[in-house]
Amino acid sequence: MCGIAGIFTASKEHAIDSQTLVNMAAIMNHRGPDNYGYCNPADMGVGMSHARLSINDLDENRGRQPFWLHGGQTMCVHNGEFYDYQRLRTDLLARGKPFTSKSDSEVLPALYECFGMDETLTKLRGEFAFALYDEAQDCLYLVRDRFGIKPLYWTQTGDSLVFGSEVKVILAHPEVKAELDSEGLFHQLIQVMVPGTTAFKGIQQVEPGHMLKVTRQAGKLNIETTKYWDMAFPAIGEREEHPDEYYVEGVRRELLDAVQLRLTADVPVGCYLSGGIDSCAILGLASGYSQYPLKAFTISFDNVEYDEAEIATEMAQSVEADQEILKLNAELLYNNFARTIWHTERTIYNTLAVAKLMMSQQVRHVNYKVVLTGEGSDELFAGYPAFRKDMFLHGMEGLDASQATEWRESLETSNELFKGAMLPKDEYTSEYLNQIIGFTPSCLQPWLGCSDHARKLIHPEHRENIKDYEPGAAIAGKLDPDQLTDRHPLDKAQYVWIKTMLEGQILTWGGDRVDMANSMEARPPFLDHKLAEFAVTIPPEMRIKGSKEKYVLREAMKGVLPQTLYEREKFAFMAPPAHTDKAKWDKLKHLLNEFASRDKVQQAGLLDADYLESLIARQESDDTPVSDKVQIDAILNHALGVMLLHHYFVARDVPKYAYEQAQSLGWVV
Repeated sequence: MCGIAGIFTASKEHAIDSQTLVNMAAIMNHRGPDNYGYCNPADMGVGMSHARLSINDLDENRGRQPFWLHGGQTMCVHNGEFYDYQRLRTDLLARGKPFTSKSDSEVLPALYECFGMDETLTKLRGEFAFALYDEAQDCLYLVRDRFGIKPLYWTQTGDSLVFGSEVKVILAHPEVKAELDSEGLFHQLIQVMVPGTTAFKGIQQVEPGHMLKVTRQAGKLNIETTKYWDMAFPAIGEREEHPDEYYVEGVRRELLDAVQLRLTADVPVGCYLSGGIDSCAILGLASGYSQYPLKAFTISFDNVEYDEAEIATEMAQSVEADQEILKLNAELLYNNFARTIWHTERTIYNTLAVAKLMMSQQVRHVNYKVVLTGEGSDELFAGYPAFRKDMFLHGMEGLDASQATEWRESLETSNELFKGAMLPKDEYTSEYLNQIIGFTPSCLQPWLGCSDHARKLIHPEHRENIKDYEPGAAIAGKLDPDQLTDRHPLDKAQYVWIKTMLEGQILTWGGDRVDMANSMEARPPFLDHKLAEFAVTIPPEMRIKGSKEKYVLREAMKGVLPQTLYEREKFAFMAPPAHTDKAKWDKLKHLLNEFASRDKVQQAGLLDADYLESLIARQESDDTPVSDKVQIDAILNHALGVMLLHHYFVARDVPKYAYEQAQSLGWVV
């Protein structure tokens, strides 16, 4: 895992400043503290830089990037992991391709030179983002993995394209202006993002499973975008029928393979462990492969209603894992809130993001660099409460009405803590989403339902800019109708979540950005694309069987799960909101006073100070319903996050800061 950056100009004669490239690497040195590299040959109009975290091939001289190979024909930088790379490398050696390292990254240019980009992408397995320049074709490729586990941002400025692993990397370029645009600001306040966008004007993301091909044409850059993979659920009537055991065995087989591949590293590998069956299953399988007790890392909250440490400990003891429990309270969570926003570069609705940043810090504190995680299981096997709600509402044709009502009421009761976040407080309907999906997925309703609050909270000038803007329409416009037509309602709900909340939330402020903040690599076996391609074949009624979610996974992993976990209903993993605890509320108010005071809000021109104060007053009132407080807590976190984005990225001279970082590290040209 590393950080990548680069510049591609419309003219080969446009010289690229070496120190700028190094500064871009230095500002993300948390992603790769082990060493750095850069490459910008004269009269090429292309330059790349890299900050390295050594996981495979610890020899810093052999593994240094960018790779500039074979007399200068191919230049590339890579962030992430290519699994099964030893087999790929051996095959390429047999074909006559030389290698200078034992790094997994070096298989990329060799594959490209043998097979071309399209076929290369079919051979890559893992989480990755990379840039590759082909001198012969004079083109640049920017590629992101199938689920968007690794980030990749880009923008255009003048006659250049600038890219990097983080927004701050792009803002380190002196010609890129940091500005929050009205639509991006609005989406920061309602949590859910439009795929491919950011909070910052002109800065985009390469979407998951997509590739950009950039060429020079008549003094300008031409950008072609191609989707090379998607989560393709079969159309209704196209699923083959098999007995239950076929799917149980298939999930077990594919997950075993995914876990084994992700245990490959030249450093020790541990596991994140919560009280859910996902991380417990991963620890169980990894322990089976390992010849020694694995290290398991668990977050514990100081509110018993949200804490899963006891169940996690039961799992750790069952496989004799060496468990580290990090106990978090108001002081630790809110004292690290601002630092978390510097790394996430987007707002967060819950301090779970802070908790995960603190956990990755603990992982590094005990000298680990790599952990396996349980992310992706709920997406593949329909684990979230919102999926069950949509299944009960839209996906159980012929279900007795009274039974459906009973299940829905039970679902609402067991997830009362999360109403207003993981489940909608009130029904919200978007006509645009209804048109393309047939209904408004329950996973989006809590956030789209914040739209009225968000419009009132935005500064009047920005409010005027979005007076005719419909977030549901913007999201619908980025969904592929071919993947939604003639699909089962549960397939549709899962697809929409994967395209929005998985990439924009789970894998961003719940994943890469808070993990790499502490130079730590997280590997999610459930997001192995081979496993995903099998998971889409599982009938909806086997993902949710009756009222029980993740039925197939439970059966496949039954032998490695303690009985308590096997029988337990999905419990949404989030940190206790501030309104549940006076100490947390006091801490949140202190942060709001520091970064979102009336004077600072008015100076920034992003939020409406009067409405922000009214939300704080409502949150403090005993008359405000709990579900409203859950929603307001999220909005206040977002408002604080917006002001922190302004503080870190707009008010600060980021190019100067990046230069100072490079100087302090000794990363100088």
